[in-house]
Amino acid sequence: MTTRPLLVFCALGPEVWALRGGDWRGTAGGSPVLVRTGVGRRRAGLAVRRLLGSAPGGYGAVVVAGFGAAVGPGVLPGDVVVADGVRDSEGQLYPLDSGAELTAALKERGLTVHTGVHHTADHVVRGIERRALHLQGALAVDMEAAAVLAALREVRPVLPAAVLRVVVDTPEHELLRFGTLPAGVRAWRTLRATVPALVDWYRQERAPGSADLNHPTSSTLPQEAS
Repeated sequence: MTTRPLLVFCALGPEVWALRGGDWRGTAGGSPVLVRTGVGRRRAGLAVRRLLGSAPGGYGAVVVAGFGAAVGPGVLPGDVVVADGVRDSEGQLYPLDSGAELTAALKERGLTVHTGVHHTADHVVRGIERRALHLQGALAVDMEAAAVLAALREVRPVLPAAVLRVVVDTPEHELLRFGTLPAGVRAWRTLRATVPALVDWYRQERAPGSADLNHPTSSTLPQEAS
């Protein structure tokens, strides 16, 4: 079992707050490291290169987690969308092997989960643009995941990675401000509830060479880098 901590990237402070309060007991490698990247591809890519470029052997896997938007019917606010691939605005697709295992772990915890392609956009996607993305095969949209995976491919291509988004709004009910609607509160609670499934998924991962670095495991509270 890996003895390196899990590295979790979030764009926003409320996402970090939600995950920090989750039940991380038993996490392989001890306390995870939570990183708030800020919004957008540039910031997310810089965060990955800064952390993994300077300490290439320090982490056992990477997760991108937070809130996102559904782009088609059948996905409701509070549902979880797990990526089996992430596509950027230029059409580059980053496949993920983690989708099936993470989906199973989340469903075992009683969460409503969908698995499919996430699209990383350069701007907030609304209206007809969402429908177009759905027709292209996407289930959810965010603004960071593809940049994280692109940077990871450069600096740590063998590191396991997973991406999940809790749906805040849908094409039928677009959210104008996260904190003002019940959907935002529901998504925040759901994101916190994903933590035990992330623990289960990471326990199953075997990063190459991950057993050669011992990290303390006494603390059960995640750390945060910024």
